[in-house]
Parts: sequence; C-alpha cells; structure tokens
Amino acid sequence: EEEGAAPAPTGHGKLAPCWVGSGLLVAAVLLSAITVWVLQQVSVGWPRPTLPPKCLLVPESHRFDCYPERHVVVTQQLCESRGCCFIESPPPAAGKRGVPWCFYPPDFPSYTLESLNETALGMVGLLVRREKAYYPRDIEMLRLDVEFERDTRLHIKITDAANPRYEVPLEVPRATKKAENPIYSLDFSWDPFGVVLRRRATGVVLLNTTVAPLIFADQFLQISTSLPSKFLYGLGEHRGPLLHSMDWSTLTLWARDVSPTESFNLYGAHPFYLLMEEGGDAHGVFLLNSNAMEVALQPAPGLTWRTIGGVLDFYIFLGPDPNTVIQQYQQVIGFPAMPPFWALGFHLCRWGYGSSNETWQTVRAMRNYQIPQDAQWNDIDYMDGYRDFTFDSQKFASLPSLVEDLHKHGQHYVMILDPGISSTNPNGSYWPFDEGLRRGLFLNTTQGQTLIGQVWPGFTAFADFSNPDTHQWWLENLQRFHAHVPFDGLWIDMNEPSNFMDGSEEGCPPGELDSPPYMPAVLGDSLSAKTVCASAKQKASVHYNLHNLYGLMEAKATASALIQIQGKRPFVISRSTFPSQGRYSGHWLGDNRSQWKDMYYSIPGLLSFSLFGIPLVGADICGFSGSTSEELCTRWMQLGAFYPFARNHNTQNEKAQDPTVFSPAARTAMKNVLLTRYSLLPFLYTLFHRAHLQGDTVARPLFFEFPQDVTTLGLDRQFLWGRSLLVTPVLDPGVDSVTGYVPRGTWYDFYTGSSMNSSGEMVKMSAPLDHLNLHIREGAILPTQKPGTTSEATRRNPLCLIVALSSSDTAWGDLFWDDGESLDTFEQGSYSYVVFNVTQNIFTSTILHASTEATEVTIGTLSIFGVREPPSKVLLNGQEKPFSYLDNQVLTVSDLGLSLNQGFSLQWL
Repeated sequence: EEEGAAPAPTGHGKLAPCWVGSGLLVAAVLLSAITVWVLQQVSVGWPRPTLPPKCLLVPESHRFDCYPERHVVVTQQLCESRGCCFIESPPPAAGKRGVPWCFYPPDFPSYTLESLNETALGMVGLLVRREKAYYPRDIEMLRLDVEFERDTRLHIKITDAANPRYEVPLEVPRATKKAENPIYSLDFSWDPFGVVLRRRATGVVLLNTTVAPLIFADQFLQISTSLPSKFLYGLGEHRGPLLHSMDWSTLTLWARDVSPTESFNLYGAHPFYLLMEEGGDAHGVFLLNSNAMEVALQPAPGLTWRTIGGVLDFYIFLGPDPNTVIQQYQQVIGFPAMPPFWALGFHLCRWGYGSSNETWQTVRAMRNYQIPQDAQWNDIDYMDGYRDFTFDSQKFASLPSLVEDLHKHGQHYVMILDPGISSTNPNGSYWPFDEGLRRGLFLNTTQGQTLIGQVWPGFTAFADFSNPDTHQWWLENLQRFHAHVPFDGLWIDMNEPSNFMDGSEEGCPPGELDSPPYMPAVLGDSLSAKTVCASAKQKASVHYNLHNLYGLMEAKATASALIQIQGKRPFVISRSTFPSQGRYSGHWLGDNRSQWKDMYYSIPGLLSFSLFGIPLVGADICGFSGSTSEELCTRWMQLGAFYPFARNHNTQNEKAQDPTVFSPAARTAMKNVLLTRYSLLPFLYTLFHRAHLQGDTVARPLFFEFPQDVTTLGLDRQFLWGRSLLVTPVLDPGVDSVTGYVPRGTWYDFYTGSSMNSSGEMVKMSAPLDHLNLHIREGAILPTQKPGTTSEATRRNPLCLIVALSSSDTAWGDLFWDDGESLDTFEQGSYSYVVFNVTQNIFTSTILHASTEATEVTIGTLSIFGVREPPSKVLLNGQEKPFSYLDNQVLTVSDLGLSLNQGFSLQWL
C-alpha cells in the first residue's frame, strides 16, 4: 500500500498557505538579521569570504549542530566533509557549549515523504533518504506511523521500514479509535520531510521538525524542532533549576552513580519535557526510548533529540494546562501506586550506626523526646561482608529483636539492597549467588560468561531483572531473609547499575556497542564508566538498550516480591528510575551534601519527579555527605517535613544528625515541624490518592496553579502541596526572614488563620529559626488530625477541618480514608470518600462512599478562616453549638464528636 506517493489527505498536505506566508515573514526577518551580521563581520575581518550565502542565512540562535562530538576540535575541513556550514564564533564562557561552528545549511539532504495513506487511527507514511548521511548504517527507508489517539494525545512513531529494531518493553495503552475532535492540527512537509504541529485554539506552532534534517542511522538518531517558548521543564535526571536554560545547554540521559552535580547525567533517565506556551497553555513531549541520549537546547528556542539506538517513538500531550499534561503523560506510562499510610511518616537512617544496638538507641532516643518517627532504616553496614540477604551475626545480632520492637510500637523497618551479588564465596556457602548462577540469572559477557564487576562486597555478578526467572529468585531470597528479619519495605540502591570498575574485571570487548560511532556527552566519556559493559547480554536484549531500565526492572521485581511476602501495599525507594517507575517505587535524590545549595536544589529535584509521575520523592534531609550544622539541619528538617517522602539520612564517619542530638531549641523546632507534618497526613494521603487515581501531582510547582502568572514560571524556592498549601522554606544561613512570592488572592497563615491579600507579589515573611512559613489558599478545606508520634497513633485521633474561605465565602475539600495498607482498596470499594463544601455560611460534609474504617474516626473541630462578621450563633444539624471567634476572623467550633461516616451541616448566623 505504500508504493508511490499517495495524494495527501485533506488537512495534511504540503504546508498550508498561512505557513508559506509566515515563511516569507521569517525570510524577511532573517535577511535583516543577516545584513546586520554581515556588517558586524566586515568590521572584525572574518569570516572567510568563500562562505556560501545559504550559510549566512542562518542566524546564530537557529544553528543546529552538525558536529556535536565532544573532544573534537571541529575544523572547516571536518565540517565541510559532512556537507555543513562552518563559521567560527567567539568561544563561550568556561563550561558552556556556545554557538556551534559547524551547522546544517538549509538544504542539507534529509528524508522525503514518499507516500502517506490514511489508516483507522491516523496515517502511515514512507520516508526515503536519497543521499547517505555521515553515520554508518544509515537507514534508507523509514516507516512513519501517526495515531490520533485522543483529542489531547498524538502518537508519532518513526522506525525502520524493513527491519525490526529494539523498542522499549513498556506496556502502553493501545488506541482503539481515532480521536474525533483533536485540539491539535498536524501538517507535513514532504521534501524535506517534517511535521508541523499546531494548537487549534491559538494557532501556536508546538513542533516544527523542518528546522534541521532528520538522521536515522543504526546508532545515531536525531530529530530537531523549534519550540514556541523558552519555558521548558523535565528531561531528568539532572541537578539544576526547575526551569532549563535554553542557552546552548545539553542534557544527557544515561543512568549513572555520581553525587548530584550540575550538568552531569545522574541516576535516572526521563525523556519527557513540559513546555509552557505564552498565555498559560502547556504541552508535553515524551520520547519512548531507553538508549543513551542527549537533548540539546538552544536559544531559537529549539531542541534536538539525539539517541544512539531504538526508534523515535513520540507521544505529545496537549493539556491544555500543566496539571492535565502530567495526567495525560501518566495515562500512557501508568499512574503511581498508592503508598501505605506509614510511608508518609518520618523516616530515619544513617550509614554507620555500626550495630543494631546503636540503631535501637536512636529509636529509643526519638521515642524518649516524643519526636514522630514511622520507620527506622539501615544502610549496608547491617550486612555480613556487604552481602545481600545476610546480616552481621555479631554487630547486628539483635536486629530481629529491634524489628519486633519497632512493630510493637507501630513502627516499621526498611533496609538497603544492592543488585550486585557477591561472587567469591566458597561454592555452596552463599545461596543467592550459587542459585543465581545455576539458573543463569546474571548479566553475561559477549562470550556467555558471567560478567564480574566490583561493588561493596568485592567481586560481584549482576542480577538480570529483564529475565522473569530472576524475579522468582529475588522473591525466594527475600522470603528467606524475611523469615529472620521481617522487614516492611526495601531501599534499592546502586541500580544504575553501579560498578566500581569500568565495564568488568576484564574491561569491555572492542565493538560498536561499547564504542559506538557517536558517544553522547556521558560523564566519563564511556558508556561503561562506573557501570557494566554496554555489550553485556541480558535476557531481553543487550545492556546497551536496557541500561536505563535497570532500576525500573529491579523495582518491579521488588514491589512484586513484597506483595507476595506481605499481601500489603509495597514500600520501595529506588535510586535509578525510568518512566512508569511510580507504579512500583518512590525515589530519593541520591547522595547529596550537607550544604545550603544542596538544600535549595532538592526543591527543583522534587518538583521534576512530580512531573515524571513519581510523587513519592524526597532528598536526604540535613545532607548525606559532609558535616551538617545545627542551623542548616533545622532549616532542612523544616523543608524536609514537606517532602512527600521525608527521610533524614547521613553518611558514615560524620557526627549524628538525627533530631535527638541537637540543642533543646533546635530539637524542639524539628519536633514541632514533624508534628505539623503528621497533623497534615490526612490531607497528604488524599493527595496521594488523587495521584494514584488520575495522576495529579502531590508536591507542585506554583506555575501549575497559576499558569498565566509569568512570575511563577521560574519559581523553585517554594512549592505547593496540592492546590492549596504554600510552603516557603528558608534556604539561606543567618537570616530570620524569608522573601517568597504570594500569588494573587487571599492566603491564610496555616498556624493562626490570619489573612493576607496579595496582588501577586514578593512578600517578606518573618522566619525565626523555629518557624516554617505555611499558607493556605482561599477556597480550600484541609483535613488535619491531632498528631501522634507515629502515623498509626495519629490515625486514631480526631480530625480538625480547616476551612479557608474564598473572597466569595465558598470553600471545597475532600478526604480519602481506608485502612492505610491493604492492596487496591479503592478498586475494591473498601474506602471512604468525603467531600466538604461551604456556601452561604453553611459547611456541609457529604459522604460519597463509606467503609467500616471511617467509623473509627471522629471529626473533633472545625476552624473557619476568613469569617468577616462575628456570628451570633452556630448550628450543628440545626442544634446550637458553643463556638469561639477571634479578632483575626477565625471561627472555631470544638467537641463536635461526629463520626467521619456521618454527613452533617454546620451553619453560622
């Protein structure tokens, strides 16, 4: 059906006349830019006069790099051998890429769209390249599949027309019928091939891939696009501000064990971006590809995807608002799992407790000071010789008793596991290795031998989680260990996978997997730097293709094992991540340092993972490596109390940094902010329910709620919980105030209920060392609970509902409640869901779904912020109730004693 060029279906022909018109405008702008540029060059005496005019037509910001290889001094000869334009420009500042000297001319050969035919879901096309590009094994004929999957979702896939290629083994939804009223329109350029995607409502061009040639060789795939604005987010995992710089920056995606450092590729790979258009609309783009990859950003604004394997499989999400874009992304990759309630409590850990008794001492000290704690963790020092599924029978002899004691106190135990399995024990003495070897469950070399690297226990083999049999072996190992130490959750680390050698004990073989024709800008300049050989064999494919999926596959095996062992919701925290990971685990931001800037960087880190569909995320509170200070740790505990996943963690050989070791003043400040967190657990748990149900974010950037307020687009020193709780932490030493942005509207102080009206402005807030600024947005109702020292104790306490009246005296809120641990409670209907509403001075609680768990919970207090006139009386279901009313317009009604499962109304007159 693809023989010859088919006539273009209506609406998808050559570029529309309006496009041609705007093209003329662009040409006029380019010519004026060139005139200025040529005059500038004449004055400085270069470039060379032989430059073809077509090269001068391309303004600097629109130069797409034709020679992105690092560590090559690009000469005119090298550049022109690729058929590209060469113009030297002044060198950029240190560490910057700067304007490419070698760039594509407008007529660089690309693919031609030879035919385009309609299909049930969209269209299929044939792309042909007449002239070879400059990377080996160029693919001459490509298949283009376009599916209009939903009105707000478009799927574009480009792959080899003749031969199958590796594709990411991720289950994605299959569309069954074509979208009827898409909010986008798609046009094609035939020669050179390109797609132009517009938002129908505004006419804004979201993608235009005609700006640079498409290259599709076996190990080098590249496609570029213009962007409608410079407000781009996502593309993880990196350390930096939330908003990416479009100033010639390159982001590399290749899972790597390295302390978070600006510009390095870090632990996970997330080839997804969110872009804010002018006017507040938003769209997202996901490239479903797991190979080593670079994304190059430039000031045009433009973006180039470069990957060294797989196919080009794009999903575009049209929003139109940022919240909806992230929901649409998760409709493809999967919604996050519902965490157990205890996972939202405070977690404590360190490397180097040294013994179970020392660990136990810390737990007892926390209880002694009545500081909330839900989980105690151990790092690798609990193991015998750092071997998985063992514990040190001397130093950690009392570990089973410690775990029993935690359980008695309604607390939980989590320990670390690494995927490197010790390979040097005498035959028959270490079951995990012997059995894994017998069943053939480890990564192999190209020669079919077990690949041996080195991790904490010394020489190790690496479990192949792409093999379903490995999941069974992993389960059996965990069952055996759980019989001795009944852990409650698992922390999976080092799963990039990390290796203390490059490749293996024998290095890596020569060949195009370990030394590809193009090497992306990975840390260490080699795919095997601090990991295994890319040529290593796994069940599903070669490691070259599967590397970025290693953490995801291990998380999947681990969550599944926990479900089988406990029959409850699993709790897993993973270091390496990939899209869809939220279905199986949370994430912590890795080995940060005890420095103020690390505390700041945790906020963009947290918010980026919210975009990636992994809401259960946090950083090591007070910093992992280096020495914290009392001031830094106090401020960090205040911020960390509002990480969705809150864990204080420390390295070995540093002084302790848990709350019990500080001065009474600091300890009290830490305890109080944890009590504040615990009081908000019902609200936080409900946010996680919404994330699980429909992909809402939990920790949320301000621009998600105020997308038309351009001031919010760059804010990453504050964040929201859900729609309505604004967190403004102190991120600098030696201050007793903090300046934060308060979006337009009325906001109420969380602690006092006093109101503040903002026109959308920076506000200086008092912030003594014992205070974290929290504000509630008008129109919200927050379910809170009297805090206990564990989440289990808190769950039994009465609720206090905080109402923040809007300027029109309305408010809305909700509460999801279940037993906090059973699997699929929502899906099976064993939950309660209550909606709270205020209109015309009447508060109503409506039960939309009821279950037995909620009968044990009572509503004790109602606090209503923003009641402008002192009421004369308050009626609960028509009966008069005593109340208090303060000058700051807060009405409080206490001792309600109502079951959560009873609807009620409360009126003030």
